[in-house]
Amino acid sequence: MVTDTSQAFEFGVDTFGDVTRDASGQPHSQARVLRDVVEQAVIAEQAGLDCFGVGEHHRDDFAISAPEVMLAAIASRTSRMWLGSAVTVLSTDDPVRVFQRFSTLNAISNGRAEVILGRGSFTESYPLFGYDLNQYELLFEEKLELFSDLLFGGPVTWEGRTRAALKDRTVYPPVENGTLRTWVGVGGSPESVIRAAKYGFPLTLAIIGGSPMRFKPYVDLYKQALDRFGHEPLPIAVHSPGHVADTDEQAKDELWPHYEAMINRIGAERGWPPSSRANFDNDVAHGALCVGSPETVAKKISATVKALGLSRFDVKYSHGTLPHDVMTKSLELMGTVVAPRVREEAQR
Repeated sequence: MVTDTSQAFEFGVDTFGDVTRDASGQPHSQARVLRDVVEQAVIAEQAGLDCFGVGEHHRDDFAISAPEVMLAAIASRTSRMWLGSAVTVLSTDDPVRVFQRFSTLNAISNGRAEVILGRGSFTESYPLFGYDLNQYELLFEEKLELFSDLLFGGPVTWEGRTRAALKDRTVYPPVENGTLRTWVGVGGSPESVIRAAKYGFPLTLAIIGGSPMRFKPYVDLYKQALDRFGHEPLPIAVHSPGHVADTDEQAKDELWPHYEAMINRIGAERGWPPSSRANFDNDVAHGALCVGSPETVAKKISATVKALGLSRFDVKYSHGTLPHDVMTKSLELMGTVVAPRVREEAQR
C-alpha cells in the first residue's frame, strides 16, 4: 500500500513523554507530564516545525501510553503540523482498532494524522497485553499485512494466525480524503527494511547511536527492494535524539546529566556498560546525537540528510528528566533557526 508522498522536505520532533522532576528533585506526576507535552506541541507549531510525534510506551519513566488520545488533544490546539505516533507498537495492538483510532484522529485534525508502525525498542507491551514474545516476527508481519489491506478502504478479507479472520468487512470511519499517511519504523534489521518496501510504506530509520552513515546500506537496500516489488521511490526519514541551546557547550552541559541518568538506567536493563561523558561527547561529535548550537545542529543534520537522501528528519527532544522549560527553548531554536537552514540545504 503506497501512501501519499507528495511533500517537500519536512523537519519534525517527537517525544515519549519522559517523566521530568520538580525543583525538589521529585518526579512530576505522569498527568502533569502529559499536560506539558500538549504545551510543547503548541510551542513546536508556533516555532514553525512540520511534524509532532509521540511514542507509545508502558513504563514508569515514559508517560505516553495512548498516542492517539494525546494527539487528539494536540489537534485541538494546533492547525498545521502533522500529528503522528513515534511509534505505534502494532505487534501488540489490533490493526483494525489502530486504523479506526488514527482515521478518527485524521478527521478531527482535518487530515493531519500519520502513523509510524513498528515493534518498539521495549517489550513491556507483550506481557501487558498477553502476547507471546516467541511470535515477535509473526505478529508484526501479519498485522502489518492486515493494516496495509485496510488502507485501501472498502471490504477487507484477511486470514492469519494472530487474530480473527475478516471476510468482506468494512472498517469505519473511512479516511475522508486519500489514504492515511503511514510509515514503518525500523531500528536496524534488514528484514524490516525489506518488509516496509514489500508493502509500499515510507521508511523511518531510528538512529539513536553510532554514526548515521552506517545506515546507508539500509537506504540502498530499501531502494532496491522498492524497485524489486514494483513500487516507485518513497520517502525516507530519520529519527535521532537531539538538543539545541545558544552554544555547543551550553547544549551539552544542559543535556548530559539527564541523558546520563536515562541511558544508564535503560542500559542496566539491557546489560550495557555504563556510559560516560567521553562517550557522550564522542557521539555528539561523530555519532547520532544532534546536540549543540543551532548552527552546529543544522550542519550535522544537513550532512545526514544529504548522505542518506532523506525526505524528513525528526529529533527526539525529550531526554529523561530534562526540564520542561529547557525543552521548550530547544524547540523554539529548532523551529526558528535549525529547521529553516536544514530545509534550505535539502532543497539545493
